[in-house]
Amino acid sequence: MLEAAGVEARGLPRADVGPAISTLQPKKGCRFCGTALEHVFVDLGMSPLANSYRRRDDLGKPERFFPLRAYVCAECFLVQLEDSESPEAIFSDYAYFSSFSDSWLDHARRYVHDISERFNIGEQSQVVEIASNDGYLLQYFVERNVPVLGIEPAGNVAEAARRRGVPTRVRFFGQETARELVREGIQADLLIGNNVLAHVPDLNDFVRGLKILLADDGVITLEFPHLMRLMAENQIDTIYHEHFSYFSFLAVEKIFAARGLCLFDVEELPTHGGSLRIYARHDRSDTRPVSPRVADLRRRETEFGLASTERYLAFAGQVHETKCRLLELLIAAKRSGKQVVGYGAPAKGNTLLNYCGIRSDFIDYTVDRSPHKQGLFLPGTHIRIDDPGRIRETRPAYVLILPWNLKDEIMEQMAYIRDWGGKFIVPIPFAQVID
Repeated sequence: MLEAAGVEARGLPRADVGPAISTLQPKKGCRFCGTALEHVFVDLGMSPLANSYRRRDDLGKPERFFPLRAYVCAECFLVQLEDSESPEAIFSDYAYFSSFSDSWLDHARRYVHDISERFNIGEQSQVVEIASNDGYLLQYFVERNVPVLGIEPAGNVAEAARRRGVPTRVRFFGQETARELVREGIQADLLIGNNVLAHVPDLNDFVRGLKILLADDGVITLEFPHLMRLMAENQIDTIYHEHFSYFSFLAVEKIFAARGLCLFDVEELPTHGGSLRIYARHDRSDTRPVSPRVADLRRRETEFGLASTERYLAFAGQVHETKCRLLELLIAAKRSGKQVVGYGAPAKGNTLLNYCGIRSDFIDYTVDRSPHKQGLFLPGTHIRIDDPGRIRETRPAYVLILPWNLKDEIMEQMAYIRDWGGKFIVPIPFAQVID
């Protein structure tokens, strides 16, 4: 992701003055094909930027809320948000460190091993990662003496990567940045982008940049949450303002083909509740045949209904049910005198809490392993973020796991809550209690 760490409160709203409600106009056409956007996929109401964590001194100040409404394009079936805030305001100083998840580091380590073997990536190769964050992935190439370069728009996060020995430039990526690198003699044998494509407002410029920077026989790998999994499992909290678009394979294949890039393979991953890893090359190159997995996924997405608007328009009903079930569970817990606290302060959790109207009347506090979030307050709901050690002190009856995609890792770390009869709540796809 375009995620970062900082020494002080990072990712705080840039506008603590002025109107508390955004007055920006919705985007007039599809980010990819320009078709007028008429069909609402889901409307999650008004919400603050998901990574705009608050200091205590900010709690009495105005806080900006934006419409959180997603549309589906009737032509290319790209799901996308209307315009809210600029990427510079969202990403230039960011509040998330990739390296604070052990399972994500394991995922990165395995990727580096497997991709190096498959495509013969070694000391002779040039690896470039876009949205390289704090060097969580490129550090493993550095260990192999592979030349690397990270492109990361958040200055505070880029500094953390440099401290790891990962060369990193503070830039947004697109055609202009790609051309600058090519003029310097840099072209990527392996071009990586994990959880960045959804964060790109100008998709066409971004993909053109990939095309420019990719070496003649180079390979692009991108990972992003899979829209089909989002819809099948009610993953409504993956919708937030930092995610401008939500991708099916059918849509992303069209976007890449329009810029001269062929998707020759695809993998379905368990990360972030279900992601795709796509493999792309120049379409003029025939050195890498197209895997049967490409046609198979196209077929399954079509059968699921992702090639017609009807399936998209039915999603809103599922969303309402997810909200109702979580609220019913929390109301029952409170009425029986049970304390509920949160685990984690992820962006996705902020979408869920704000959409459901869950504040400190339901959740006393939340905790997070990142010291850069501890002592801050969640945007919109103003729930305090503490060190995980507080859970041992207060012995709550329930721990609501906000980064539910990491529930197995978290329940293992927090298994001690069972010593006093504590239980976990997982909110997605529908709220459930786990002993």
